[in-house]
Amino acid sequence: MTNDHKGKHGCVNVNQSASRNECTNVPTPGLGPSANIPVTLADITVSDHLVANIHFPDPVLEIKDIKKRVKIVQCRLLIGPTSDPATGIPLFIKGFIRKNIQYATPCPHTKSDCVASEMRSLTVDVPFECVTVITDFLTDPVLPVVNTRSEFDFFRAQNLGHGFPEKDQLLSSDLSQFHQVSTQNYNQIPFCELVSSSIVQWDEAIDREPLTPHHAPFEEGTFHNIVEKTFLQFRVRVFQNQQFPLT
Repeated sequence: MTNDHKGKHGCVNVNQSASRNECTNVPTPGLGPSANIPVTLADITVSDHLVANIHFPDPVLEIKDIKKRVKIVQCRLLIGPTSDPATGIPLFIKGFIRKNIQYATPCPHTKSDCVASEMRSLTVDVPFECVTVITDFLTDPVLPVVNTRSEFDFFRAQNLGHGFPEKDQLLSSDLSQFHQVSTQNYNQIPFCELVSSSIVQWDEAIDREPLTPHHAPFEEGTFHNIVEKTFLQFRVRVFQNQQFPLT
């Protein structure tokens, strides 16, 4: 591939004479045999309260069963260069309770004092989101090291040109050049593990009406909407990969 071809189709035209020699390396000072392992920063049980309105597409005679599963989609310990584990660091948590609701719905041909029904199911995600502050750390997190960026210039004397004395010059830096020293630090971000969960819920119908036809058993009825009150607890562990010496 030629330079002309790169100039037409690429963003960077690399000179063919750019060095491709072997790179050099030196050991990191003060670092002996070590291992990068996940360390438990905190092991906590989080509690939250939820209220949800759930609508069914069919008339519901009764709910038979509800299978539940907690799904965490975000668990982020918000550490920064100035964070202080002694005063607390916030943990942002976001997720869903997946619920598969199995229910009985009356069959259309019900017309006696016995009620025929069909089994159906509805799957919904009930969202939750909260922030909890962790103050009791099993191991303090390693705080991120900030990046740095510094610019520097060189002095340049330039002729002023027509209209100025020949002995006078413009004394300043060179605006046609840019010089910079920058460092980037790739810190280890904390992460979570879901250990267990517990759910206590109340489901109450808010629009229950007697079952038609009227000669059906008097206590039978159907509804389309429920209000669900939930007390949610789940246990999470917060980890961070940290470097430890082996000796």
